[in-house]
Amino acid sequence: MLSRKPPMGFNTWNTFGEKISDSVIRETADAMVEMGLPDAGYEYLVIDDCWSLRDRDPVTGKIVPDPVKFPEGMKAVSDYVHSKGLKFGMYSCAGTRTCADYPGSFDHEYLDAETFAEYGADFLKYDFCYKPQSANGPLLYRRMGMALKACGREILFSACNWGCDDVETWIRSTGAHMYRSTGDINDNFRSFKDIALSQIDKLAYSAPGCFNDIDMLICGMYGSGNVANGGCTDEEYKTHFALWCMFSSPLMLGGDLRKLKDQPFILNLIKNRNLIRINQDEEGRPAVAVCRRDGDRVTFAKHLSNNEIAIMFANLNDDDGNCELFFDELGITAAGGYGLEMTECFTGENIGVKKEYMKRRIPAHGCEVFICKLSK
Repeated sequence: MLSRKPPMGFNTWNTFGEKISDSVIRETADAMVEMGLPDAGYEYLVIDDCWSLRDRDPVTGKIVPDPVKFPEGMKAVSDYVHSKGLKFGMYSCAGTRTCADYPGSFDHEYLDAETFAEYGADFLKYDFCYKPQSANGPLLYRRMGMALKACGREILFSACNWGCDDVETWIRSTGAHMYRSTGDINDNFRSFKDIALSQIDKLAYSAPGCFNDIDMLICGMYGSGNVANGGCTDEEYKTHFALWCMFSSPLMLGGDLRKLKDQPFILNLIKNRNLIRINQDEEGRPAVAVCRRDGDRVTFAKHLSNNEIAIMFANLNDDDGNCELFFDELGITAAGGYGLEMTECFTGENIGVKKEYMKRRIPAHGCEVFICKLSK
């Protein structure tokens, strides 16, 4: 089953934008392996927009890879990615043109799906720009869903319609394995905070087989790259990554992986076994906000397999402050006699068994995340 757990990998857009090439993809594949990312679960390497010529081949009708960017063609790139033990991803759009004004797949869905299969693609990100007003959005995603089924290759279908048309209510029926529910992320705290808070009431729609994608990760960008817009501190990147893990979002890295050897904090963060374990939990249950104070101090809870529960204290305010947890909000009553034995995911510290009520002093824009077991 594709997407039994949230997909993990890398996408070129956040760092490279249109500046993609054969060498960039090969160097990124090398870096993923060198940094041990496949062992942590990151398996897809996805090329985003701007990979093709501006017009289709006049004879075959196919989209043509840019021969300057990809002189050996896309199959050679795909073969190299596969030779590293990784999976290869492509990009197209449900409209007549892509968001960067390259050929889209509108009315060419079956031909394009066959083309991506010929390349050896394992993943398709499918955007939503330049859609004719008369075209029905859900129908366009059903079209590509069927085209991918007909192409003769198993390809993960990543729908990217930015949360339009109440996408969470119908996208699973199109065959998609993940779906974008937000606008584009930028490399700053305000951007990922707004995205996270916008999804609190929609988390329950995400489940094994089709996960809510709240956009690519910005960890380690530090104000550089295609979506650079101020950058984040290490504390903010920590909160960003933890939120994406709690929300069962696909973990698609967006920073320049070739720089990871010089970014030990970021490398350790994105390989944090405890957080990835929360994200990849086999039950795929949604998180829920169980307490919200002063607007943006939020406590989240997420049921895990093995009778465990994850708790995240997230201070998204601009000042240090307390995040609270009333155990009754979890269904743990004082009369029942149970509490939670809590182990922090970043430090590994076991803080013992807590009952009834607790609060944690959390720095501005920071967080703590615990994996907990019921205990008397």
